[in-house]
Amino acid sequence: MVMPISLNTTIVDERDRREFVHEALGTNLVPIELHWPERPQGVEAHGVITGIGDITICSGRTTAWRVDRTTKLARDSLEPSVFINVQHRASSLIVQHGREAVGRPGNLVMYDSASPYTLLNETGVTGDFFRIPHAALALPHKMIRDACAVNLSPGHPVTSLTHDYLRRLAADPALPLAPNVDLISHPSVELIRALIVTHANPGADGVATAPPGTIQLHILEYVNTHLFEPDLSAERIAAANYISVRYLYKALSNSGISLADWIRTRRLEACRRLLAGASHTTKISTVARHCGFSDMSSFSRSFRAAYGMTPREWRDREGASFTEAPDDRPNSAAAGAAESAPSRAGTRVKRSGPAHRE
Repeated sequence: MVMPISLNTTIVDERDRREFVHEALGTNLVPIELHWPERPQGVEAHGVITGIGDITICSGRTTAWRVDRTTKLARDSLEPSVFINVQHRASSLIVQHGREAVGRPGNLVMYDSASPYTLLNETGVTGDFFRIPHAALALPHKMIRDACAVNLSPGHPVTSLTHDYLRRLAADPALPLAPNVDLISHPSVELIRALIVTHANPGADGVATAPPGTIQLHILEYVNTHLFEPDLSAERIAAANYISVRYLYKALSNSGISLADWIRTRRLEACRRLLAGASHTTKISTVARHCGFSDMSSFSRSFRAAYGMTPREWRDREGASFTEAPDDRPNSAAAGAAESAPSRAGTRVKRSGPAHRE
């Protein structure tokens, strides 16, 4: 539980108000530059900053007509975060990544602390601002970038739900002090993740918001389907599941799985089975590439470490002792690539004479 911080310039000497607001926002949100009206008593700010778990909430109004997070400020060492702006009245302009979005009541606009941005409102920057760390969202960086300075899925039911929920979250001053309030942090972040994913892909199947216990299954299902594709990578797997690479590794680690080891082990086993059913003239490199290996030296070392012999030794000892390699791939092209013989997977055939050696 975080104690609310009051932002009230009426209790501060006029000469100190700029510094007071600058320090309060920079310490509790992110460092920014504020531009104030050139008139007497032009610096006013009223609001509250509080937090619920991973979410920091700043609600209030100011007379600052422009807010800048400059390139220099965006390079600070603070944890990267996104901000969701809920506009109460009138409209504001959010500028980032060469795009502009007009925030109006009922709309949701996001911007990213890791890149320069500008907020403009001629009557004063006002509203509810929700800060969520990138690490909590666990979304690909490109997805976050593409969702900044745009109206997030206007008119979509997920946007309406998220907007109304965030308004309620910021409107209740007693909520941050309620017992066990941090328990709503995770579902609140998940709702914002759902909003961003919905904007990125309106037809998404919900993988990105799957319960933590099932995300591993989605990941491994994707890996199994694309196991033998040489360009299979952590970045590609994460993007396909609408999660960040960091979250990908964390989700698998929670189940005791190393992604690289998992892929390598299954590719090696597929090669071992194919070689056991291949003719003695089958090229080792053909089978290895077919199963997703591109570096033959690395493949040979890994094979020997796993099975105690080289791929050639295994093929020469076991070659043609199986009629066909098991169907490890979605299609049966494996049999042709390995030049394997007969029909039923794993069925031994009797040989009349000693094994032929190269």
